[in-house]
Amino acid sequence: MPLVKVIEVIASSEVSIDDAIRNAVKEASKTIRNIDSVWVKDIKAHVKGGNITTFGVICNISFRLDSSPI
Repeated sequence: MPLVKVIEVIASSEVSIDDAIRNAVKEASKTIRNIDSVWVKDIKAHVKGGNITTFGVICNISFRLDSSPI
């Protein structure tokens, strides 16, 4: 039975919430293998001068741990 680990990451984008989520997964994928899913825990937007400047997300990313012996 595979073990699954969950980490929390924070990511942002100047484009959209969707892009911020994709940035979270893209960055996590640089050092983590076997990513299975992402759960968006919280969404926020930074505002300056009455306009949204950046979108932010807090995500839980789950991935399967390698089962090969060390």
